[in-house]
Amino acid sequence: MNPENPRQMQFGLVQDMLAVPEIIRSFNTDRMRPTAEQIAAAGRLLMTGEGSSRLFPAKNAIASARRRGSKIALQTEAGLQAQEYDLTDWAVIGLSNSGRTAEVIELFDQLQTDGHSCHFSLTAFAETQLESLATTGYVLECGAENAVAATKSVIEQGLFLQTLLEQADGNHAVKSRAGDLADKVQAALTAPIAADIVQRVAQAKTIFWAGRNDGVAEELTLKTNEIVRKPSDFLEGTYGVHGIEEVMDADDVILWVDPYPGSEEKFRTVLADGVGLQIIAIASRPTLFPTITIPAAGDLATFVQMAAGWNLLVEVGLALDVNIDKPVRARKVGNEFVPSAH
Repeated sequence: MNPENPRQMQFGLVQDMLAVPEIIRSFNTDRMRPTAEQIAAAGRLLMTGEGSSRLFPAKNAIASARRRGSKIALQTEAGLQAQEYDLTDWAVIGLSNSGRTAEVIELFDQLQTDGHSCHFSLTAFAETQLESLATTGYVLECGAENAVAATKSVIEQGLFLQTLLEQADGNHAVKSRAGDLADKVQAALTAPIAADIVQRVAQAKTIFWAGRNDGVAEELTLKTNEIVRKPSDFLEGTYGVHGIEEVMDADDVILWVDPYPGSEEKFRTVLADGVGLQIIAIASRPTLFPTITIPAAGDLATFVQMAAGWNLLVEVGLALDVNIDKPVRARKVGNEFVPSAH
């Protein structure tokens, strides 16, 4: 993305994405401390939501916590399935930009009815239906988004959950690194992407995203549907060489986020040579494939990876001449809660 390009800056989606570095830089890491203490006391947390509000924020928080050896039991589940679980001894946090997501509201209504005393909300607006059902409600500071696709809210939700769980573990690393992370996200958002990579992705029949189960590639799969209107699929870990190659063809492309070095040769043999498709990497190091290079950011690398993925999708969407702000069918609120008439 180029903030000096008037054609790009006319889109609210681009404006939302380019606002992210300042959101990171000014992120308030202190306001969730009381809730972090309650989660630490509970020793277990379920994170729920639908779509973009859950995929990256919750899965990234879980992956980060497990890498640092957190002792808190963590789980993420969509709202309807979570209603089937015994959450008596669990802290619960529900994420919904609108605060009107039906599945999450139904779960929180059930928790309140059951006398549950440790369920929290994170929304983009104050005084929502979801917040009214929560023990404590938090409101994002990033403001309303200009496009259908959720972007800046996803990053703030991700920062909120990662900070919340760090604090529950007695750690406060995000606060001291926010400025550096903001600079690296800015670099990933605005780095020029080779024209041949943009064109190859634009011409693909199906765009596959491969990567870890930390929400990045899965969220970018959803964004591919919303922004560039292409069929896409998420290939967790090395799933790409465990059978799905049977239905791939040379018109497809794989975008691989932070490839496992020991698996690169297998992907090249099975998919690039065997299927004939193009593999493109997003990584902070050289790979065997054409690579969109990003700054290294340690345990905060996922935020930089997301920014690089957005950058690519915007360039592809513009190359395809679609309205990246307004999909034809996708809605800002996927399934809005409607109170019963009875």
